[in-house]
Amino acid sequence: MLHLSKNKKLITTLTFLFIIFLFSCQNKEKDSDIIKDSTLNEIKKRGKLIASTECNSTNYFIYKGQAMGYQYELLKLLAKHLDVKLELIVSNDLEENFKWLLDKKSDLIALDLTVTKERSKIVDFTKPYSQTRQVLVQRKYNLAGQKMSKNHLIRSQLDLAGKEIYIQKKSSFSERLRNLSEEIGDSIHIIESSEYDEEQLISLVAKGEIDYTVCDEHIALVNKTYYPNIDIKTPVSFHQNLAWALRKNQDSLMLVINDWMTDLKKTRKYKVIYNKYFKNKRSVQIVNSEFYSIKGGKISPYDDYLKRYSKLINWDWRLLASLMFQESGFDPKAKSWAEAYGLMQLMPLTAQEYGIDTLSLPEENILAGVKFIRHLDKQLSDKIDYRQERIKFILASYNAGLGHILDARRLAKKYDKNPDVWSDNVDFFLLKKSNRKFYTDPVVRYGYCRGTETYKFVNEILERYQNYKNIVKE
Repeated sequence: MLHLSKNKKLITTLTFLFIIFLFSCQNKEKDSDIIKDSTLNEIKKRGKLIASTECNSTNYFIYKGQAMGYQYELLKLLAKHLDVKLELIVSNDLEENFKWLLDKKSDLIALDLTVTKERSKIVDFTKPYSQTRQVLVQRKYNLAGQKMSKNHLIRSQLDLAGKEIYIQKKSSFSERLRNLSEEIGDSIHIIESSEYDEEQLISLVAKGEIDYTVCDEHIALVNKTYYPNIDIKTPVSFHQNLAWALRKNQDSLMLVINDWMTDLKKTRKYKVIYNKYFKNKRSVQIVNSEFYSIKGGKISPYDDYLKRYSKLINWDWRLLASLMFQESGFDPKAKSWAEAYGLMQLMPLTAQEYGIDTLSLPEENILAGVKFIRHLDKQLSDKIDYRQERIKFILASYNAGLGHILDARRLAKKYDKNPDVWSDNVDFFLLKKSNRKFYTDPVVRYGYCRGTETYKFVNEILERYQNYKNIVKE
């Protein structure tokens, strides 16, 4: 009997170990499937995350030359987590955002998307990062400025019968209002607009151009600070989950984003970002500023000069604006530790060569900077034919000096890299110029250079320029 008992224990143990083995094999197969997921691999391979979003007062905008926005800041953090660059493509047309995703032109849609059954048929949603409900936006005052009586404000969903409500095309509001129309047993006249987004429709209500729109409550609360004459107290839905959207079956990217977002939401950094865009009373000052890109359309106080003088070098004025912001933050009194001064931060000898000094007007400083760029362009034009590539070399030369950039080109050629290509070629050897082995190389004529500063200088200008292009019209 003792022998049988031992055998039974042995069989039980072996069976248990076999089950564990099968389970681990299944998990390995699942892990293998996740690794095979193409989107995350493609993001890593190309070195950048491509996300779509929209321009409005919370998601993505330019203010005093800087890119800002809730979705923008989250995406920057995600790209940093993935150790890749961020590329944004922008449209306030929801349908276009979904098309970009499904056509593989973007990796994800970074918007406050309401999770619905209909949408879940065509995309997968990340773990919800927030919740909201849909509310009716109406005016508290009539066009004469008189406060509306309680009887004139809609408080019951039944009173929406026969009303004309404008909403953004392809939004989840359409589905909710159609369902609500069925629930109340009467018609709600839904007008889907492809011309106006959620926030623009709120503005139209505030101005009295339309009577009603529907939007997410957290967006309504932000906009109420800009338009105190709107009423947003009437809900038209229960609370709903908000999330980002990915293409179907992108399990590894989904897993990474969900884990990252879960950890991020526990941090103080996330609370600061959320409060900045959804609870900050100073946001009214931003939106009312002429340097708020969506309303004022300006990047800096010097846009007119930038537009005029950028033509002398055949540059997009927004690129010149990005260079100016990098150099001085649009401060005409800026002065560096190296004695460079003014909006374009020219060194004293260079400034003197172009006829300016510390007392020169901002316009004169800008023109001198443009003339210096034109000089650098002439020095490089016979070496680098492709104009868009040459711009990177000009920016680098503006920061580090032409001699160091020519040194980096010579190193690239010596080590079988392309001396006419900046990224992963010449920039690599500029970074190496702080290494004794390289700055003492016989082909190097200008010695040591702290290349990391110039490397960042070029990348940050080009990244900011892309943000300007996304939001500010040419």
